[in-house]
Amino acid sequence: MTRHPHTHDDHTHHPHGGHAHGDASHAVDWAVFGTLLEKNAELSTPALEQTAEWLRGLLAVPVRRALDVGSGPGGATCLFARAFPDAEVVAVDGTPELLERAHARAERLGVADRVRTHLAELPDGLADVGEADLIWSSKAVHHLGDQQGALDGLAAALRPGGVLAVSEGGLPLRALPRDIGIGRPGLLARIDAVQEEGFTEMRAELPGTKEIVEDWPAMLGAAGLTGARSRTFLVDHPAPLDAPAREMLHIELARLHERLADRLDATDRATLGRLIDPDDEAGVLRRPDVFWLSAFTVHAAVKPR
Repeated sequence: MTRHPHTHDDHTHHPHGGHAHGDASHAVDWAVFGTLLEKNAELSTPALEQTAEWLRGLLAVPVRRALDVGSGPGGATCLFARAFPDAEVVAVDGTPELLERAHARAERLGVADRVRTHLAELPDGLADVGEADLIWSSKAVHHLGDQQGALDGLAAALRPGGVLAVSEGGLPLRALPRDIGIGRPGLLARIDAVQEEGFTEMRAELPGTKEIVEDWPAMLGAAGLTGARSRTFLVDHPAPLDAPAREMLHIELARLHERLADRLDATDRATLGRLIDPDDEAGVLRRPDVFWLSAFTVHAAVKPR
């Protein structure tokens, strides 16, 4: 992977993914961003467990080896290690700081004997990773100029009967009512629009970028895989949020406040500032109406035997 922030579970395209689209001039604080991604993985665990069960039903072979490509701090890596207890699971990422977190997470969860890490940049770095029965990649392919070429490379590393699953798209986070009593109603919708503009700019600036209709099942088919299908999984934590979810939301909004400062108008910047103020009763750490609702879409297909 290139050193873009991920979402892995984590990419801030939307907080579930955890990628930080927008102004690339901001240096990434991996300690802060790694924490965000780990908190995100914990919030998304029930949905990722459902994902693993769905993928199990698509596989035509036992999973002896799995790759988490663009793994970040290993949220999905460790989950797949638990879901497929006979498998070696490899966290593949281009950021050493995040791979260190993935290793530490595997140790904490008691799966370090079957989890290993591999430092690699995509797409060329896949050549040294080896084949696998299950390849998972969340919010990583869209950071590569040639998305179809990336899927072709991932499909080539898949063993016959195995499944390639990519998490791309879904629904953006909703965490507040439309009218929150301060600023103008519809703040999150305007932030979505700004981030989509940033995403388009990011894609245009990637080396070797190629325009393509992002029909992910069709792209999987073009990579030589069969039976392509998609399913969307919901991450739903209703109000009132518990402390860990509130903390994660606070971190995410603080990052948005920093990264989007020059893209939002003065009113929205001020509103966002109040939302992240720990001493403000209107802030997300204090108000009772904050929630967490998002969705991620997984596209999967099988390599013919």
